Amino acid sequence: MSDQPDNAGPSTDYVRDQHYLTTRVTTDGRDGYTVEPGRYRLVIARACPWANRAAIVRRLLGLEPVLSMGICGPTHDVRSWTFDLDPGGRDPVLGIERLQEAFFARDPDYPLGITVPAIVDIPTGQVVTNDFAQITLDLSTQWTAHHRPGAPDLYPEPLRDEIDQINAEVYADVNNRVYAAGFAKSQEAYERAYHRLFSRLDVLSERLSTRRYLVGDTITEADIRLFTTLVRFDAVYHGHFKCNRQKLTEMPVLWAYTRDLFQTPGFGDTTDFAQIKEHYYVVHRDVNPTGIIPVGPDLSGWTTAHHREELGGRPFGDGTAPGPVSPGEEVV
Repeated sequence: MSDQPDNAGPSTDYVRDQHYLTTRVTTDGRDGYTVEPGRYRLVIARACPWANRAAIVRRLLGLEPVLSMGICGPTHDVRSWTFDLDPGGRDPVLGIERLQEAFFARDPDYPLGITVPAIVDIPTGQVVTNDFAQITLDLSTQWTAHHRPGAPDLYPEPLRDEIDQINAEVYADVNNRVYAAGFAKSQEAYERAYHRLFSRLDVLSERLSTRRYLVGDTITEADIRLFTTLVRFDAVYHGHFKCNRQKLTEMPVLWAYTRDLFQTPGFGDTTDFAQIKEHYYVVHRDVNPTGIIPVGPDLSGWTTAHHREELGGRPFGDGTAPGPVSPGEEVV
């Protein structure tokens, strides 16, 4: 996703543009795009929490052999994310310098945001979808024929109503609320966002004090969506977005919960703190005019014991952990 604010009208509250290309890649091809190995490319940026979700789900499900992944650099300008990490500044599969080119291939007059994650149809070079919430659900439910042996069920049917409810609350009060605080245009708007964020974190802390995961006894889509905000909390949201009642490391339950996930294959090995900090502190010049990137925080605590296993639960249910990170996709 692009994190630039899209405030509408005179309101001083942050409003996120939620208009996306909602075309889906499905097993039956109902929208004109059928699940096919090798046909599509998932484009992400490691800095972006919304894209980080897709990278985690792809890795947990073992979709690397059938769904390639392009990685944009941590910064972007007003036009689009760019492939400046690749040789020559071009994505080696799509052959483009800017993700914008794939959106314009779909619609030369495309008027909306150029956001990650996005799924691109390789033969045509056109973006299929950038609907970040639906992308991960479809990877779980539409790509099942290509899941690795032992892949976890991240969206189990009996728990979907509860997962959807938790996801809605986490999106409104945590995932998006940190931005509402950071991009607020008045003291009142900032304080509304601040209090709503920490009220929800208190509720989540209470919930997670007696259970290892948010829903059921295994990792689900709900945990992935919360993780990508919490893992960025001390590095950017606490200071950059003024979400500073406490650091994550000062919230014992949430800190242990996030460390538990971070140490689980698929989570920490898709998290790049250097790119995360570079993105927020360099791109958001309205918040950080100097573009100076902070040196901290100290990351050594992420690998310390969390003791969450004492609550029970099985990270992958009846499945298994994913194997090593694919060559070329390592976080360095």
